[in-house]
Amino acid sequence: MVIVTGLSGSGKSTALKVFEDLGFFSIDGLPAGMSAKIAELMIRQDSRYRGLVLGMDMRQLELVESWDEALRELQALCFKPQVLFLEAKRSELVRRYATTRRMHPLESQSLGLEQALEHEKELLSTIRQNADLVLDTTDYSVHDLRRVIQSKWDAIQELGSGMRVHVITFGFKYGVPTEADFVFDLRFLPNPYFDASLKQMSGLDDAVQKYVLESEEGRGFNEKFLEFITYMLPLYANEGRYRITLALGCTGGRHRSVSVAESLLATLKEKGYAVTIEHRHMELG
Repeated sequence: MVIVTGLSGSGKSTALKVFEDLGFFSIDGLPAGMSAKIAELMIRQDSRYRGLVLGMDMRQLELVESWDEALRELQALCFKPQVLFLEAKRSELVRRYATTRRMHPLESQSLGLEQALEHEKELLSTIRQNADLVLDTTDYSVHDLRRVIQSKWDAIQELGSGMRVHVITFGFKYGVPTEADFVFDLRFLPNPYFDASLKQMSGLDDAVQKYVLESEEGRGFNEKFLEFITYMLPLYANEGRYRITLALGCTGGRHRSVSVAESLLATLKEKGYAVTIEHRHMELG
């Protein structure tokens, strides 16, 4: 079971269609309070569907108030839905609304579009914080969003209980991920870009990883970095934090950040964390 929610205009309808293509039964615009009843109906049927995906947003004004109760009812039925939260920068959401000429669900005579977007962001902040995966769709076309969701679905399925860690690599020249809880600047590490034999490779290649991580700077930093992250995560978990997004950046997001992120991914998986990774700008350089 998957619940797709997030900021209005960030791509929920497209996401639901992707899950339909993956074999899910899809319902959009469902009041949160009805989710347990729908799930119960699905249980009773010998369904040919792979699962159930529900689209929820601020068109149902009681969404925030009824969210926690709906999750408790689902858990009573032995459902633990995966929550996918979509968002985008305000300027992009404004552009999309101008293109479609539709009204935002919270717009009114006293509340313009930008104020409605900001109010919605505040209302949904708790749901966002506890989501299994947050996607910023600002730079995605419809086709990009479809490809990204399809590529991440396996990772979403594999998420276990406990702290969720999402690792993003990026290039500073393309912009810092807005959804990051922590941003690490790795531009001090040796840069394979200036080695002709490594320039066309990426941090997924062994030769590049050795160049970055087996240098004097790389060894020292990576040891302390992994120690810091693995020390920090349990402290956040003890405080009830559900999800952490770590962004690792270098100049172009292709070599150094990817190398360190892959090392971090392996370490966190070894320690039993539910971790996903996104190389956001690796193919842009």
